[in-house]
Amino acid sequence: MELEKELKKALEELRQSKERKFDQTVDLILNLKKFDVKKSNVNLLIEIPHKIKDKKIAAFFETKNNNVDTITFAEFKKYKDKHLVKKLVDKYDFFIAQASLMPKVATFFGRVLGPTGKMPSPQLGILATVDDESIATLKNKINNTVKFKVKEASIKLPVGKQSMKDSEIIENIIAIYDYVVPTLPRNIENIKNVELKFTMTKPVKISIK
Repeated sequence: MELEKELKKALEELRQSKERKFDQTVDLILNLKKFDVKKSNVNLLIEIPHKIKDKKIAAFFETKNNNVDTITFAEFKKYKDKHLVKKLVDKYDFFIAQASLMPKVATFFGRVLGPTGKMPSPQLGILATVDDESIATLKNKINNTVKFKVKEASIKLPVGKQSMKDSEIIENIIAIYDYVVPTLPRNIENIKNVELKFTMTKPVKISIK
């Protein structure tokens, strides 16, 4: 597969860069063309084969739960302060909720969670029944999911960590690429070019013939 070979070459080049004292994130960049951000609402959840990291998850539940950081309904009223909600949003990568509480979650947290794309959704994040098994299954799915909204003519998203095997990073990239391209209005014609980078490196261009 041509794309696989190109990705392998790019990763080999990136791994020759200066060593850093932390595990760098591997970012995939899809630069777009003939793409109108205002007209095209591309908002995606993509399940990937290999987990990049454990996401920080918080839950809106009726009662406290030991399996996840919980904000109970009784605590909602203290979040009338918008600054506290913003702190909460900055602290966590993902929010889940008990279905019965969703109207209240929307009232207290929607104005901040909505614009950041972190509002619990039926796609991934709302539990009809709160029990240990359901929470564990949902957390596992969230940790293997990349979520993003296209806000500009360039899509940049994490696809792995430097410490991961090349094969795992490549499998994640191909899963994302194969999912994203068909969702674009003009398919492959909307892709200007593809780049790969580590946190502290310059991007390496990938050929997509």
